[in-house]
This record gives sequence, C-alpha cells and structure tokens, in this order.
Amino acid sequence: MNEKRKHYLTDSKVQSAIDQTTMFSIIDVNGDLIYANDSFCKRLNYSEEDLFDKPFNRLLKSPFHFHIVEEHEKEAIWKEEIQIQTKDDTTCWFDAATVPYYDQFGNLEKMVTTYYDITARKHHEQYIEGIAYTDYLTKLPNQNQLYHWVDNQQININDVKAILYISLDRFKQINETFGKRIADKVITMVAERLQNFQTKENFLFRKDGDEFVVIVKEELDQEECMAKAENIVNKLRIPYKIQDRQISLTVSIGINFPYKSTYTNGHSKYDGIETSLKQARKAMVLAKKNGGNRYCIHTNQQKKTLERGYLIDLELKDALAREEFSIMYQPIINLKSHKVVGAEALLRWNNREFGFVSPSEFIPKLEESGMIVPVGKWILENVCRRMKSWQEKGLLMQRISVNVSPIQFKDKYFVQDVKGILNKTMLDASYLEIEITEGTILNLESSMMTILELKSLGMHVSIDDFGTGYSSLSYLKQLPIDTLKIDKSFIDDLDRDGEIITNTIINMGKNLHFRIIAEGIESEKQLEYLKSQQCHEGQGYFFSKPVQPNEIMTMLLQQSS
Repeated sequence: MNEKRKHYLTDSKVQSAIDQTTMFSIIDVNGDLIYANDSFCKRLNYSEEDLFDKPFNRLLKSPFHFHIVEEHEKEAIWKEEIQIQTKDDTTCWFDAATVPYYDQFGNLEKMVTTYYDITARKHHEQYIEGIAYTDYLTKLPNQNQLYHWVDNQQININDVKAILYISLDRFKQINETFGKRIADKVITMVAERLQNFQTKENFLFRKDGDEFVVIVKEELDQEECMAKAENIVNKLRIPYKIQDRQISLTVSIGINFPYKSTYTNGHSKYDGIETSLKQARKAMVLAKKNGGNRYCIHTNQQKKTLERGYLIDLELKDALAREEFSIMYQPIINLKSHKVVGAEALLRWNNREFGFVSPSEFIPKLEESGMIVPVGKWILENVCRRMKSWQEKGLLMQRISVNVSPIQFKDKYFVQDVKGILNKTMLDASYLEIEITEGTILNLESSMMTILELKSLGMHVSIDDFGTGYSSLSYLKQLPIDTLKIDKSFIDDLDRDGEIITNTIINMGKNLHFRIIAEGIESEKQLEYLKSQQCHEGQGYFFSKPVQPNEIMTMLLQQSS
C-alpha cells in the first residue's frame, strides 16, 4: 500500500466520518481514486489494483463534476444518484453522498464519498416505467410515452407534418371468430409491419385496441404523406399467416395536416397534438363509413358528416318498426338465352328525416350495432314470401338471391331461422340462394359446417364479390358452394390485366363445376366479351337496374308470352 493511501486510511477525521461497513471511496484533487474499501470493491467486482490511482470518471456512466463540489460551501455535502460500470459490464446505481475535505489553507484536498446501492430500486422503477409507457402486447410505445417524446424532442404542433390515425376494419369479427389469442397475434403482426414504415424522426405508438398512430415529423409534403398512408393500407391488407390459418383484414386511416393556428402560446404544448389527434380520428371514422380499406383526409366539412352519421344511428333503431325498409330486385340474366333466370334482393331504406339513404352508408351501421340480424331475418322472410307469391301466379324463376352479412351468417340461430322461414312461407329451399362474401369465410371449419347445414335444406350458396379478398383459393375445393359472382371492379376494367383475372376466375370456376355470374355489366362490349368466355350469367345496368317487385312480374310475364 503506497504512503498516500496509508495516510488517508489513518486520517482520524476520515475514519470517524465513515462506518467501515459502508461502501466508500476517496478521490484526490486530480479525480483519481486513491482508496476504496472492500465492500465497494466487491460490489463492483474489481480488485484494489484495478482501481487505485486511476481516474474515477472511467467507472462512471455519467461524468463526476468535481467543480460542482469545489463550488459548494465547505461544510456542504453533495448528493447525487450515479451509475457505475462494474468489471463484468453491468451497471450499478448508487445514492452517493460526497464530503469535501480542505487543507489548512482552505484548498480542496480530497473528497470522501459514501455509496448506498439502489440498483434494485432503479430496476423496479424501470420495470414500472416500462409498464406505464410501453404497450404490453406489441412493445410499441403507448400514448403515455407520446408526452415524453414531445418533451424530449421539444416538439409543438408546428413541427408535425401529419398525423396518421390507423384502425383495423371489423377487427371484432376476427376476435369473435378465432378468439383472443389469435387476434392478439394479428395485432402484434400489424405492429411489426407498421415498424417498417418507422423512421428516427417519426413516432409510432399503439393508441388503443386495434388503433395505431404515426406522428410524421420527417420532411414530407402532403402528397408524400398520402403516399405513405396508401402504402400502409396496401401493406397491412396482405394476408397474415398464423399456424394453418390465413387471415385477411383491411385498415382505415385518417390523416390530419395540422395548421399552425392550432397551436397557440396560451395553451399547453400538448393541446395542439391532442387536437390534431382528434381530427385525424374523425377522418379515420369517415374512412370506415366509406367502406374502409382506404385513407381519408380531415376537413372541416367532416363534422357535419359525423353529425349525420350520429343521427342516422338514432333513426336506424326504429326503422324496422316504422316499416321504412323495402326490397328491390335486380334481374340475373342467362347470357346465352338472355332470359331472366333469377333476381338478387337488395335492401333499401327511405327514412322520414333523410329520405333515401345509400346502402353503403346504413348497412355498415346495421352490422356494427348487431341490428343486421333481425333486419336480415326480415329480408329473408319477405323475399321468400315474394318468391312464393310469384310461383302461385305461375311466374317461375330458377332462384332468388339474398345477401347475408358475416354477422348474420355467424349468428348461432341463423340456420334455424332460415329453416323456420322456409317452413312458414312454404317455399321450396331449392329456389333460395344465400350470398356470402369471401370475408365471411375467415374460419373455414365453422363456415363449412354452416354451409353444409344450408345445403342439407336444399338451398344454394354463392360467393359474392369474388376476387376482391385475400382468402386462399384452396377453400373453393373444400366448400360445397354453387356459384361464384365476379366482382364488378373486374368487369369495369377489362383491360389486359382485367381480362386475365376475369378469364382465370371463369375457367377456374367452370373446372370446379360452379355457376359463374358477372356483376356490373353496363355495355355491349362487356357483354360480348363475357359471352365469348362462356360466362354463364350476368347482371347490371345493361339489362336492368334494381326494380320494384311488380316490374319483375312484368319481365317474367313478357318472357313467358
């Protein structure tokens, strides 16, 4: 032991100030560690030779500012929480109290520091902070951490280029169909995809449930922000493969481009962010109302749109009791004979306050509220009664088609209700066709069971809007369906790619012995092309728009004569 160290150990003033069981060290005026007791050395896993006469700062994760100690009054004790690196590269936290010692001339001679180990407490605090500021499922930041980000980045609303508010469409169906474990896995996979769009300037966090937010701070103009939103929409709708399942979903995104006037000096620095978040969410809600799978930009006009949506919700509650619903029918035509072989039943709503409301506006609301189940049952009974009355008049069609919502299809009483309606109306089940979309068949096992039950009654089942979803084509070989309806979007755009897709669907369907129907035929050119491909049937404005029941009767009478 060198003389300088021995001197400090025999210094009565130091010895009286330090309990030898306490961790402590002595640092000289040059910042070198000239003594550390055994307790301190063992805690850091260093030997005496590793430590002594070496700069104390090399152990610290943040520098020890000696000038701060020097500027204190002579009797003052400097206290601070410090981090020290151990020999095995772990970090210890200490509550350190430093006492300065001066010589007879008042010059700083040495500093004696005692240490209280608070590592366990710090780890617990970090754990608690992780719970408070990190989403437990995706490990993304949560909204609490947003405020830390705003503080650390010194951000106000003027620094934000855009806010993208992202929500999964109809995620509740995935939860109900597959259960919480699979639904949670989907959420984590969505979060992983979203992180591919993350940059160091932007902030991504999980807002709540199936909602995420991206705060765009990088230098992008409005067109580039919209392109980012479009890319997110496209990337998130690619199917998610989980175990032996392939799950498809879409997203709606609301975009808000903040205005500088949103932020004022008289408000909290968080107010502008909060206001912009609310505006982005309103735009997201509107994107959902427009069918989802898209983005929508916030405008002041949206407030009126959302107010209308709220009022429509209220009006829908009693629409069935007020007998405001009606059913129109669009003929289905045999493309070879040009004869009416069937009709699709379509729900319409003429409200006392709003007049005629678009199905794209009110049907999603019926589904969200669950009212689609009683309304769907009402549609089935009315359609069956109508078909039976036509038959009693000698007006025959091969079948009548009814669209069934995924909510209604999965209702545990659905098949029982259908059977009861057929018995009540005395309609032969072979004249009724149930139309479901690809999205309805998320769970192949339960869908198969329901379809087999319907088929056992003698009914037909068709897949509507085929080609727009991401469902695996393999299910077509497994499901006992009768008809594929090619979505209108492919018929609208019969360019080279559209023709290839349409041809593929027609040929595949015919090979599997399905009836093929093309929706949305509006021109002679489209009709001739489909006939050349030997598509079986079609419907669209070229033949007839949806009409009242008596007009269907007229068509059938003219056809029979």
